[in-house]
Amino acid sequence: MMKGDSPKKIFKMGLWEDNPILVQIIGICSALAVTNLMINSLIMGVGLIFVTALSSFTVSLLRNYTPKHIRMMVQVLIIAAYVIIVDIFLKAYMPEMSKALGPYVGLIITNCIIMGRAEAYAQKNSPIPSFLDGVASGLGYTLVLLVIAFIRELLGFGTVFGIQVLGEWWTPWTIMIMPPAAFFILAVVIWITKTIQEKEKDNEKGQVAN
Repeated sequence: MMKGDSPKKIFKMGLWEDNPILVQIIGICSALAVTNLMINSLIMGVGLIFVTALSSFTVSLLRNYTPKHIRMMVQVLIIAAYVIIVDIFLKAYMPEMSKALGPYVGLIITNCIIMGRAEAYAQKNSPIPSFLDGVASGLGYTLVLLVIAFIRELLGFGTVFGIQVLGEWWTPWTIMIMPPAAFFILAVVIWITKTIQEKEKDNEKGQVAN
């Protein structure tokens, strides 16, 4: 994403053209770990959107006052503050979800998506576009998690968001609730995405040539 991008362009990049998981292949550890249930993936995604958007906003707000040689330490401090807020909120109001997500909430601080957006975009752009960029990247991450979780939960438990969808006739696929299933599903989703994006590029080149 470039300086002066419109909100439409920012969201198009974050959700599709430069999706952090499908295109940049970053932040995939939690994508593999928490996608056995859709509700876990949704809460994880909302937490990451919150942290990415507000940390990008804050980094951008302070960018002209932060010495370059310590900027990454400042960024980590800002990110950590927002991660702690998410962690405390979950422990206070959603204790079961906090236990289910385990250490992955705290590990949001090490998620490459957040530091990547802070360094690549927020450090060079004004606060509002940086905030939108953080929301877009977080949404892109969340949507991929939900797609993987939908397949795993449906085939592994016969449910969607805990609601029984498949009847008693369905034999749950045990492998779907194990981490390797997320690995294989993510690979297939990336393959499909790359194929579609390549076709889009070929069509654009064909239109330009004509």
